[in-house]
Amino acid sequence: MGEQNTFQDSIQDLFKKAEQTAADFFETVTDTFVGKADTLRDGTEHEPVSLPRDLAAHPNVQTEWWYYTGHGETNSGRRFGFELVFFKRRTDLDKFSLVPLRLLGNPIYFAHFALTDVGEKKFRYAHRKSANGFFDLPASASERHFHLRLGDWSLREAKDAHVLRATIGGDVVFEATLRPAKKPVMNGIARDGVSFKDEGEASRYFSYSRMEMEGDLILDGAAAEHFNGAAWMDREFGTWTPTENQKGWDWFSIQLSNETELMCYQLRDGAGGVSDFSSGTFVDKSGDSIALGKSDFTIEPTGFWKSPHTEATYPSGWNVKVPKFDLDLTVTPVMENQELDTRGTTMIVYWEGACEVKGKAAGADVLGRAYVELVGYDRSHDSPNLAYFLMGNQFEFPPKSIFG
Repeated sequence: MGEQNTFQDSIQDLFKKAEQTAADFFETVTDTFVGKADTLRDGTEHEPVSLPRDLAAHPNVQTEWWYYTGHGETNSGRRFGFELVFFKRRTDLDKFSLVPLRLLGNPIYFAHFALTDVGEKKFRYAHRKSANGFFDLPASASERHFHLRLGDWSLREAKDAHVLRATIGGDVVFEATLRPAKKPVMNGIARDGVSFKDEGEASRYFSYSRMEMEGDLILDGAAAEHFNGAAWMDREFGTWTPTENQKGWDWFSIQLSNETELMCYQLRDGAGGVSDFSSGTFVDKSGDSIALGKSDFTIEPTGFWKSPHTEATYPSGWNVKVPKFDLDLTVTPVMENQELDTRGTTMIVYWEGACEVKGKAAGADVLGRAYVELVGYDRSHDSPNLAYFLMGNQFEFPPKSIFG
């Protein structure tokens, strides 16, 4: 038995040495062709948000995103929800097994666009990525002013308005102009935009919690329809390391008919519990904001939905309570299936959907609309597939048939 254990130990040592040799080889090749990795930490990670500068991209953060959700209604009465998000990722610290990701691109740009047709109960989405390679769509994120693009999708600022454009094939064209109805909200306990996700690990995070929206929408190749509505914008950036306290999250943005707003999220830890770093923000009618800690709110599922595509099970419907503001809200998805499979781009499967809200605020009846994001219920990103990532340059759902 002792000889057998010695033999097994020798084999394991041999594999470890081979793995380390391969890792060293790939690192040397990457250093030679694209340069050494940056730590992406320069001591400014916990500095307060500074506007308007922080609307633009940053050269030295690992992850940043510009996240829009909203609800609109066309002149003919067609109601819809939308999600449009752009990501920029510095890949200095990322690896696919032994292969440094910066060998494939640094930075890499991603974008997701989803449209929920409320009346038709139809959900469609597209997602893209680009490292500005030979076969990639052109992508950029200005560090001097707010302007991003990935192919024919774009976000930009024009005279204090945010101008958005996204498409799904030739069937859907979405163009919108959003104007802030309230001042930007600095999230985080100190209300300076520094949002801690764990001990010493933070992003910078601010929101436009209510934006007046109008634009034009083409669906299924029909004539363009003008629409109006309301939107929400989240901006987050930084270099932080997820730990066991951040294995997924349930995030809510709620706009109520009494002209107040609520953002709250639960970070789920490795044991399935709620992290102490869960937090939120309440915005009153005048635009003043109050930070919320974990103990200030509760989120309780009222049902569940199992995806027929990925077999992941998500909460579906919630009761959200904030006792200090006498809020008792029921949040209900406008349709169950609003799941996005973005394994070919950002490598995750998640649920992000338009929801209706009703309940009580300070004893009075209140209505509203919301967007909810659920991340981490599908765990396929724990074992990412390099081939799938390399081939997943641009996807749409529902997919087009090759037969037309």
